[in-house]
Amino acid sequence: AEAAELRERLRAVRHTVLVLSGKGGVGKSTFSALLAHGLAADETKQVALLDIDICGPSIPKMMGLEGEQVHQSGSGWSPVYVEENLGVMSVGFLLSSPDDAVIWRGPKKNGLIKQFLRDVDWGEVDYLVVDTPPGTSDEHLSIVQYLGAARIDGAVIVTTPQEVSLQDVRKEINFCHKVKLPIIGVVENMSGFVCPKCRNESQIFPPTTGGAEKMCQNLNVSLLGKVPLDPQIGRSCDRGQSFLAEAPESPATLSYRNIIQRIQEYCEQHHSQEEKIM
Repeated sequence: AEAAELRERLRAVRHTVLVLSGKGGVGKSTFSALLAHGLAADETKQVALLDIDICGPSIPKMMGLEGEQVHQSGSGWSPVYVEENLGVMSVGFLLSSPDDAVIWRGPKKNGLIKQFLRDVDWGEVDYLVVDTPPGTSDEHLSIVQYLGAARIDGAVIVTTPQEVSLQDVRKEINFCHKVKLPIIGVVENMSGFVCPKCRNESQIFPPTTGGAEKMCQNLNVSLLGKVPLDPQIGRSCDRGQSFLAEAPESPATLSYRNIIQRIQEYCEQHHSQEEKIM
């Protein structure tokens, strides 16, 4: 009965993309926010961004929605909208202050994730982007299990070039294989920094073992792209603005646009394959 309820609620969601990372601090939430902005740039598409990073909900800040609250209607919780075609849901909207700590055990976290999927009235959605916490724990198992009642196109895994990060990403890839979660590909974030004055490139996080590219070759996973460091990304996130709109000519923006296009192509292909099977 529970699976049927979730399936019914998520029936109007066409594509679902999970954003994962092996460790914290690699820019996963930033990527989730910019992926949602990039997809919503097409005004014909309806995009939803669900933040299940329950202990560290940074999406409200990045989307410029701090202080907003969730409203209940007859059809469920209403998402908070950034644009007419971009809705957001996060535990951050349920806290009395952004500084409040969420001190919950696993079952309570799982209950909230289920509630988000069952009770939020997204309406017709082309893309549901799910920002997850780092690692391979309760929240990940729950979201994969609950969304299994509907459909997941796949996961995008975010890493930085150094071996310390790649080590945890290999665990994340292993997790995806074990729970039969398709992997759309890997994004190498903070991949080099080009000085705006002298134009020299520096490797802030040196890829000592060949970076994400070598890892993807070894594990037979797609590398979606490399996003260079740009200080403007951090400034835009702090202001709750879309970096893609604020710096359209930045090499990082061009890289993001290519990655987003590849994710869209994968989702469309995945959808058409599923329709053939059905």
